[in-house]
Order: sequence, then C-alpha cells, then structure tokens
Amino acid sequence: MKRIALMGAGATGTIMGALIAKGGEDIVLVSSNREHVNAMNKYGAKITGGMEITIPVKAITPGQMSGEYDLVIYAVKSTVDDVALPQILPHLHKDSLVLTTQNGVPEEKIASYVGHERTLGGSIVGWAASLPEPGVAQLFAKPEDMTYKIGELDGSITARIKDVARILDHAGKAYITENLATMRWSKLLINVSMSGLSTALGCTFGEILDNEKAINTALTLKVEVLRVAAVLGIQIESAVQMPPDEFLTLLSTDEERAREKLRFFFDSQRGGKPSMLQDLERGKINEVESINGYLSKKSAEAGVATPVNDKVTDIIRGIIAKKYQLTMDNLDLITLRPFSEIV
Repeated sequence: MKRIALMGAGATGTIMGALIAKGGEDIVLVSSNREHVNAMNKYGAKITGGMEITIPVKAITPGQMSGEYDLVIYAVKSTVDDVALPQILPHLHKDSLVLTTQNGVPEEKIASYVGHERTLGGSIVGWAASLPEPGVAQLFAKPEDMTYKIGELDGSITARIKDVARILDHAGKAYITENLATMRWSKLLINVSMSGLSTALGCTFGEILDNEKAINTALTLKVEVLRVAAVLGIQIESAVQMPPDEFLTLLSTDEERAREKLRFFFDSQRGGKPSMLQDLERGKINEVESINGYLSKKSAEAGVATPVNDKVTDIIRGIIAKKYQLTMDNLDLITLRPFSEIV
C-alpha cells in the first residue's frame, strides 16, 4: 500500500492511525473536528491510558483530502455515512480498498457507495478508547489486547487482505477471517450486551460488572443475540471466551461462574465507555440503530423475542429524545426473567 487515509480519526481511529504512522506507513488521519486536527498537527497524537506515547502524525479535514488513496480505513460513525462516503469517492482509483471498522454490520452500505470489489470488512476487538481533549486519545486496554478481525466479503484469503493485516499489525494484531458474518455478529454480541447497556445506563463497563442486576442484564442480552443468530443460521465465535453452547450451559448451571467470566473478559476495560455513550454525553446522535436497533430489526425478521434488547434500545432512543436521563436508575425500567427460563 502506498497512500493510506484513516477516515474518522476519533478515539479509536486516532490510536490506530498514529500507531500505523509510527510503523512507517504513509498515512493521513482525517477528521471533521478541526480543533482535534490542529492539535495533532501541532503537538502530535498523544495516547494515554494503556500506553503513554506521543506520535507525530499528519492530520487533515475531509475537505483537505487530495489525490487518490490506495487504502481508506473507514472508521466514521454510521450516523454520518451519507456525508462521509461521498467525500472519499473522488479519492479512490479502480483498485483502491475501503476497510470499514465500523460497528454493526455495515459492509452492504459501504459497498453500495464504493463497490463490492473495493469493500473489506473489519472489526476492532478487545479494546476501546475515548477522546478526552483535542489531540489526546485514551486507550482502555493493554496494548497486547488490541486486535482486529478483517476479511474479504466472499471470505477468500487474498494478497490484498494479507497486506491490510500487515498494516493493522502496527496497531495491534490483525486476524483474517473467512466468514465476515461470524465476525460481525461476534462483535455485535459484545456491542449489544455491554456497549448498548452502558449507553442506556450512562455508566462505565466496570459499573455494569459491579452491579448484579446490570451484569445479569448484560448476560441476558448475550442470550438474546445468540438466539437470533441461531435462527438466522449465523455462527458466533465465542461468548466470554468460550463457545456459545458452553456459555449457555454455564449460565443455566452456574450463574456466578458466568458472571465471573464476563468480569474477567472486560477487566482491562473497566474504566471504558462505548462510543455510543460518549456521543450522548457530547449531545450527539449515536449509533444505536446500527447496534441494538439492528438486533431488534433482525429479531423481528427471525421471529425471536428480544424483550430486554428492545427495552435497552427504547431507553437509548428515549435519552436521545430527552425522555430519559443518562443514569443507572434506568436499570429499574428493565425487567429480567430467571436464566432458567431463557436459556
């Protein structure tokens, strides 16, 4: 790859782009946040938390993009796709690649703009980040936990996907998957259960793990995702680092052990907040429709009841509409059933 643009240099995008630049790649970080762009150009991209480093980078706004890019790492929020995707089209040549690292299941939408032949799927796994101030990204994970799952739409293992994996290896470890649906739904399992719930309750991941009803809600959300995926014929790789069937069996036989598994899985991200929550705290529209809202849509298509996810989705929509506040008290709005009745 010769020229790379990371479109959507927010919290995770800034960390990815900066580490890729540190690895010697020709990459530019693109953000519509002028203050953030100016700070990075003046002081470098500062990463705190899981690592402490400041990396010189080249940052620009979308209007400053020039020429053609061989690879665009597309980390833009899905809420602004219809603005951002047209901005990259003039900067693609026939062999350009667009790797989406967005939440949800975005490949079809990306491909509708840039073409299936130029679209690659990717997912950030095992880490989260925030943007506490312009030019500064806080990493909520250990560097060794920074991983990615990427793949071709048809599942083939090509030279170009291997090259993209090599580039991402500068910012963690990239694994190539032959099944994007499995990868996407495995990430959706995490986002629906933890990111969605954290957003609905206005809390960190750690606050979920330390509250019995909240952690039981997160586990129930995992069950609902697994049920929908099973009916749709979509395999999920793991649930709290074990096969889904083993997870369901554990939940039905040893609830506390299941809770401990979830706590262990998210231990390094206890202080983290999902981007959906960070958006609400900044007064922005978030990606609920691409995550919890997406599951509600697919559950209706599959004919599988997902009452807890539907309620979490309703709460997040209510927060956006100013009907609800960002508070742990929203947990009182959620009704749970015993695990013995849902597993």
